[in-house]
Parts: sequence; C-alpha cells; structure tokens
Amino acid sequence: MLDFFDLYLFEDCPYGDETTEILGVKGNGTLRILSREYGVAACSDDLEAFYKKKGLNVTGYIENGKEFGSGDTIFEAEGNLKELFKLWRISQTFLSMVCSIAAKTKIMVDSAKKVNPDVILATSRKTHPGFRKYELKAVRAGGGDHHRNSLSDSILITQNHFNIVGSFGKLSSMKKIEIEPRTREELFKYAGIADVLLLDHYKAEELETLVPALKSINPKLEVAIGGIDVKNIPEYARFVDVIVTTAPYYAKPLDLTTKIEKMEKF
Repeated sequence: MLDFFDLYLFEDCPYGDETTEILGVKGNGTLRILSREYGVAACSDDLEAFYKKKGLNVTGYIENGKEFGSGDTIFEAEGNLKELFKLWRISQTFLSMVCSIAAKTKIMVDSAKKVNPDVILATSRKTHPGFRKYELKAVRAGGGDHHRNSLSDSILITQNHFNIVGSFGKLSSMKKIEIEPRTREELFKYAGIADVLLLDHYKAEELETLVPALKSINPKLEVAIGGIDVKNIPEYARFVDVIVTTAPYYAKPLDLTTKIEKMEKF
C-alpha cells in the first residue's frame, strides 16, 4: 500500500539534504514539534509509524482528539540527526494542517451541539487530492463524522443525476439512499422513498416548518443541510439531523515550530 509520507519526503528531499551534508552533521539528536496556539491533536500515530520505518524512536505525542495550547510539545522523537532534519519540515507542515482541521471541526461541532446535542456535523468528500486519508481522520479526531468517504461507499442522487435520469421510483439498496432534490416539489415527492434528504441553500426559518412536514411523510427520514455559512451553524442545527460542510478542510494551518538538538554522549 502506498505510504503518503514516502511521497511527501521524496517531494522535499529527492536526492539528499545538501545543507546537512555540507555542514557534516552526524550523530544522534532529538526533535520536538511545539505549538504556538490552540489546536486538537490528529494523526500523530501515522507520523509515528513513518518515523519508526526510518529507524527513529518516537518518545511522545499528544493522542488524537486531545486539545493543546501554546507552548505544548505535540510530537517528539530521537535518533539519527540527518534523518531528523529530513523529516522536520514535512512533519511540522503535516501536523499544522491535520491538527488545524481537527480544531476547526471541534469548534464547529461544539457550536452545533449547543443547540442540538443529537446533530451530526459531517464533512464532504471534497478533500484535497492525495490527502483524504488524513483529512477524514482529522475530522474524526475533532468529533465530526464523514458524509461520504468516496463514490464507492454511499449513494447520493444529486441534482446532476436528476438532470440525466429525470425522475425515478422506489430504489432498493443495502446502503442508505440520500437524495438531493432540485425543487420543493421534488422534496415532497421523494421524502417517502429517501433515507436522507439533502437540502441546499435553504434559509433556517424555512426549515422550521419544512422539516416537520417532510418527516410527517416519512418518520424515519433524516434531513441534512449543506451550503451554509459556518457562522450560521447554530441557526440550522436546531432543525436538521446532519450538517454537511467542507469548511474544516480549509482551516488555516496552525503556527507550529520545531526544535532539533544534539544528544550528549555519555
């Protein structure tokens, strides 16, 4: 199976580290990645596995889902200094991204659950190419869920599908059938056969009467909302079962720093 860290390292160090070579760096050392701001830990266990593959010893990291603050060490390792210098930048950048995604997710989840403890905040499959595995894991670390992992794990009949097939009747599948109607008329037409209806670009006040009307047709129906502004999450959370968002994937990377020191010989 492809190890994405091998790709990240090849991008950053395809033929060797010119700087450590010219300086004659040798021996063993320690590496500590610290945060300058609040975050939520994610994916350090994946980074640990790569460090071990490179012959390095990971001496500690903050577990997935745990919060940290300014000045906290979130990952530390020891071993060959040349290897530590090679992995320094990709490790810091990686953690700055996934921990930020986890933190953004937690903030959004907390905001939604304050008004509806049962609501699910789920991210879409609009991940960055080559980074889906870690983005999805970071969302889980922040308390979120996944709306769709891929085209292969769920059914979502979108407005573009309607444009091609027109209308359809009852469908059968082992998976939940989610439908994104184009019009209000289609909302009520398919409420009876859908497991989930995905509403897009509706105002919160419209949902107060619309959602109960849809569920009166199908009491088992779940209603999801997408296409809303993050700051409006509490307004929508009180009326729906699922909030679908892409926002955590675009969270600003955390401000992290790395300290590398030489280990003293005994």
